[in-house]
Amino acid sequence: MAASQWELPPELCCRPMAFVALTGLDVVYNAVHRAIWDAFCANRRADRVPISFKVLPGDHEYPKCRTKRTSYEWYIPKGILKTGWMNKHLNLVPALVVLFYELDWDDPQWKEKQSECATKVEIVRTSLQGRNTKVAVVLIQKKTPLPPGEDLVASERAAALCTACDLSGKSLFVLPHTDHLVGYIIRLENAFYEHAQTYYYTEIRRVKSHKEFLNKTTHQLLFVRHQFKIGFFSELKQDTQNALKYYRTAYSLVHELRAHETNMLEIKTLAGFINYKICRLCFQHNTPLDAIAQFRKHIDQCKKKIGSAELAFEHAAWMSKQFQSFGELFDEAIKLGLTAIQTQNPGFYYQQAACYSQDRKQQALTLCQAGASYPSPDPLDTQSGGLDFYGQRHWRQGHQSIDPPDAEKEKTGILALQMKERDVPHSELIIALLSNAVAQFKKYKCPRMKSHLMVQMGEEYYHAKDYTKALKLLDYVMCDYRTERWWALLTAILTTALRCAFLMASVKDYTVYCMELLGRASTLKDEHKARIEKNLLRVLQNQVPDPEPDCDPASVGAARTLWNDRMALSGSNELTVEVQDYIPFIQCKGRFQSPSFHVDQPILLQVFLRADCPQPVAFSKLAVSLSNQEYNQWCVAEASGSDSMTLLPGKTRSFSFSFVAKTEDVGKKIEVTGVELMLGAAAGRCVFLSWRGAGGDAASAHEALQASRSSRRWGRGLEARQEPSWDSLSLQPSTMIISRVPRISVQLSHQPPALTNELYRIGISVRSEEDATARDVTLTAGLKPGQDAGLSQTTQVTLDGSVVCDDSCPSLIPDIPLGTLEPGQRLDRCVYVTCVSTGPRVFLFHVAYSVDTSVDGRRIVCRCHKDETVTIETVVPFEVSVKFVSTKFEPLDRVAVDVPFLLMTDVQSSSPWPLLLSSSSLTLLAMSSTSAQLQSQVQDVVLETGECASECFSLRCPAHNSSSNAVATGQYLISWRRQSSSADSPLIQTTVTLPHVILEPVPVYIHADLPSFGRVRESLPVRYHIENRTALVQEVEMAVEPSDAFMFSGLKQVRLRILPGSEQQMLYNYYPLMAGYQTLPQLNISLPRCQTSNSQALRRFLPQRIFVKPQGRQLDDASIAAA
Repeated sequence: MAASQWELPPELCCRPMAFVALTGLDVVYNAVHRAIWDAFCANRRADRVPISFKVLPGDHEYPKCRTKRTSYEWYIPKGILKTGWMNKHLNLVPALVVLFYELDWDDPQWKEKQSECATKVEIVRTSLQGRNTKVAVVLIQKKTPLPPGEDLVASERAAALCTACDLSGKSLFVLPHTDHLVGYIIRLENAFYEHAQTYYYTEIRRVKSHKEFLNKTTHQLLFVRHQFKIGFFSELKQDTQNALKYYRTAYSLVHELRAHETNMLEIKTLAGFINYKICRLCFQHNTPLDAIAQFRKHIDQCKKKIGSAELAFEHAAWMSKQFQSFGELFDEAIKLGLTAIQTQNPGFYYQQAACYSQDRKQQALTLCQAGASYPSPDPLDTQSGGLDFYGQRHWRQGHQSIDPPDAEKEKTGILALQMKERDVPHSELIIALLSNAVAQFKKYKCPRMKSHLMVQMGEEYYHAKDYTKALKLLDYVMCDYRTERWWALLTAILTTALRCAFLMASVKDYTVYCMELLGRASTLKDEHKARIEKNLLRVLQNQVPDPEPDCDPASVGAARTLWNDRMALSGSNELTVEVQDYIPFIQCKGRFQSPSFHVDQPILLQVFLRADCPQPVAFSKLAVSLSNQEYNQWCVAEASGSDSMTLLPGKTRSFSFSFVAKTEDVGKKIEVTGVELMLGAAAGRCVFLSWRGAGGDAASAHEALQASRSSRRWGRGLEARQEPSWDSLSLQPSTMIISRVPRISVQLSHQPPALTNELYRIGISVRSEEDATARDVTLTAGLKPGQDAGLSQTTQVTLDGSVVCDDSCPSLIPDIPLGTLEPGQRLDRCVYVTCVSTGPRVFLFHVAYSVDTSVDGRRIVCRCHKDETVTIETVVPFEVSVKFVSTKFEPLDRVAVDVPFLLMTDVQSSSPWPLLLSSSSLTLLAMSSTSAQLQSQVQDVVLETGECASECFSLRCPAHNSSSNAVATGQYLISWRRQSSSADSPLIQTTVTLPHVILEPVPVYIHADLPSFGRVRESLPVRYHIENRTALVQEVEMAVEPSDAFMFSGLKQVRLRILPGSEQQMLYNYYPLMAGYQTLPQLNISLPRCQTSNSQALRRFLPQRIFVKPQGRQLDDASIAAA
């Protein structure tokens, strides 16, 4: 039996669409007809009605309609569903036949063409005799028709044509061939679709009408057949909801049939068809859970309906096809927008289909015995070339009884099926299904399922003798199993891969898999390992290995021939195996004895090897590759004796290497880039095991982690063991070459903290403790690199302590030559640092020198260096505060124009060290001093921590023409240094920008001249000056209020007129009556012509109080003598 028997028929799997036949179109020679046909069938979008069009000639012979049965009383059905029925209604029997005819309403030969059209319609009806197929006529016209009712000639002739052709008015259409052809075609399609709907509705009613003639005793098959037909017609009618209902009924009825060996296949076949339809419609209705539930129900009901035991493989094939078909439906629904999940995706159904295909393969091997000859005549041949009913046997078609009609034919038929099954390429079917499942599991991120199925694919390729693809798949999967440490699974896969490598005569693959099966990850028994190791040694000796067990005997002979050819080839006896991706039978760990070595010390490197195979292993050479290849010559070990290069099973062996680093490698890292072990000899075959880095393989990382946990839990205890524990050995793949330990002392002396802008002195003292002369001594001093970028711009370093640093000075001075240092000699240098901003800074003092020394008898010149760092905090030396006060020492927020005021500065020391203020000065911009020369009042003043030095300057601000009231005052300059610094140290200039002042114009300025003190009962002259600073004549009203502390003479109340820019003086004689601080009589002043000023504002410049001394006594000589 052909393998394609289990494929679902294409008419079952396609989407049923109404079949409409088009006649009268010459699509080959008539361009207009071709355009009409293209408009019907080309670029059909999803929004157009589902119709299947086909162009047929006018005299086409349609399938003959059988004579209608009037009674089912003596009718015994021969099967459930005929094999040609679905195709007949999809592609052979149309729901509507449309006749296209070129005829215009005003055609001059109207009568003749009307008769011709009627004749063609009659021919079509004759060929459809007995069918309910509708007939319609489409008139192809050149002109666009007028709206209905306006063209009376068209209406009359249309009615006449309908009468002549025996058509209803709804079956006659007009198709103008204009620019809007596609629009007319779409309207025609909709009309055709309505006619087709009517046809399929009629067919459904016709099938339903048979039910009353059926009985459940002899017509059970017809119940199933009729329900399936109604469902199929409903699909053609696009009524999918009713179609699903009828299919479900048909499915229930098919399982009510009495099943036995002769009809079991037919029942399962129809059940599979109906199940496919139900599941497809459920997915189409977006109810995937219903589809899954239906499929599970289907499998549960059918999985035990095996049928004939001699044809059990057919049941497995049918089950496989059920799962495959559902997986394809599921996948198609996902492509149309359905969302699947990791635990419910098509991959599981493809996998199950593959499992049943594997069962089919095993049953075929068991049931289909080789050696028998194919029966003759062929029982699978039929007169028609195919089956009449789905699921029936070729040699007994239409037979529905329990027992087969001819036992001998049954036997030969079964034999023929078995022999056909033997030729089926089972492995190809299994591989295709597994490949689909792998693609799905990869899509839904199920890596373990994917790996599991890829292993099965590899095994199938092995059974199919496609060893190259098998090895490729298995090798890909082994990486995952090594990573996840599934050792038993890995061993099984390696065993299959080893067979493939042997049968392919792939020397490298065979060698690698032998090594891995001998390793610690292998779960093989020792006797199997011993056999594999023996074969590996034969390969190393350039001999043919023994075949692996369970290999196909026919393939073994071909493999031996290939092996002999491989061994005879010259020039291919060297093989390199990169073992970091495998788990070989030899483990390697390389480690430097220290993470760093001084350049004057020999570098020590150890390589540990361990064999996991059951027998000792001999090797010829061990070589270590380093990042600097010049050292590789010192890291090679070669066999010098018969036992010197042998690894014992389970024992650790170490190899030590030593070499001297070059001085130019100081500061560089030396890494182990690879370790290479040579197995075999030049006389046979050489296999180089190459470890990347310092060793380790695919399982080493996890083993190292487990070992570290174990060592923390139980303690290492390596010292008490005779040999180191392999798990406790850790990799040390790199070491740093560092400079020789310097034998000099570097001492720094300074007085922190540093003060902002000062020239901070740091003393460096270098003393040699070397046994030889230190040459080329250099000093690098300054800000340590790697700090905040802003610090390098605010830090200056110099060697000259007599000049203050400027912006041209760097933050780090490199390679300051210091000459040579004899043993015990000391050198002193000073570095000066200026820090513009506050905060901590790290300063580096790097002293480097060269000295001669010897390592292992070799004289080398070592460049040594010693670094000293110091963190210095920079603080502000003093705080300067500035304030403006009046001549009465009252705070001012505004300064009157051209009126004297006082500028007071306070310098408060915040330095922990005494400060010497050398001098101070004012640089005025818009101000002027009331004195001829400003002198520093803090010259040579020493400030201790927290002390304050104050100065007072009398200033006057002249009038300005600028629009702004705020004017700049100037700068306050202070020259200072530490008191502890030397006298010739440069002074530091600190500049303080004085705040701006707001000017206030004064219209009338009044001030007074009076003595600094008065005396009781002595005259105290007071002269008031009144200046008019406006451009107008000002009237001034003055009044002196009486006071208990003074009598006075002068005008008590007066009214004056003062010209612009002029001054008036008023003189009063005050006579003090009481001693002490007394308030002067208050002077009330008003300016009637200047409303903006008041008395309080005008007298703010006048003194309020004066000190009055008591009256003195006249001393005579007697009183003096008495005193």
